Amino acid sequence: MTQDQEQPLISHLIELRNRLLKVVLVVAVLFIGLFLFANDLYLILVKPLSALLENHGQMIATGVASPFLVPIKLTSVMAVLLAMPYMLHQAWGFISPGLYQNEKKFAVPLLVSSVVLFYAGVSFAYFVVLPIAFGFFTLAGPQGISIMPDITNILDFCLNMFFAFGFAFEIPVATFLLVLTGITSVEALAEKRSYIFLGCFVVGMLVTPPDVFSQTILALPMYALFELGVIASRVIKTEED
Repeated sequence: MTQDQEQPLISHLIELRNRLLKVVLVVAVLFIGLFLFANDLYLILVKPLSALLENHGQMIATGVASPFLVPIKLTSVMAVLLAMPYMLHQAWGFISPGLYQNEKKFAVPLLVSSVVLFYAGVSFAYFVVLPIAFGFFTLAGPQGISIMPDITNILDFCLNMFFAFGFAFEIPVATFLLVLTGITSVEALAEKRSYIFLGCFVVGMLVTPPDVFSQTILALPMYALFELGVIASRVIKTEED
């Protein structure tokens, strides 16, 4: 590698370091601000469950440090989620100079739609899935059994559902990228609908708790989002032709 080639590489690494430092700083500032309300955030998170436990049981902390560590973990995840638009903005600023004009035309809408869809998936999990799931689990037990879920397990369950649905809602973007890059075609995807439908249930089985209810409530939106991605790909391909 010549000296002329080393200079651009070093400048790119310096730029990458600076952008990463900015992201870390933003996440740290958000964490500090959110940590002041960490306990309130946890109460908001478990509201779908706490409303059901008034007549069935209560939440407990089995670990000595759980009342302190659980809010910290929740605050850390919330800080990263809230910083996601800024993180993608920094990523776009780093990679955009190397993209062609026709690639930039799709990049910005894809980045924006990715953020919106991820937040939509998290919102769907919180407002729709968690109340139904918690209601199902609390009523499925035998009569006379007091339900006392651990606060750490509740947090882990909620975060797993948030990320599962957040990434599942990215399926339209992933489908469009597969078609745009030529890896597959709209026709090929349409022919494999039955396999994709089955695959959605397999993914739901792997990333959700081991019950048919949770698997189904993730698999069906995943397949619907796949169909949305196919429709969007077909429309854009038609416009380009």
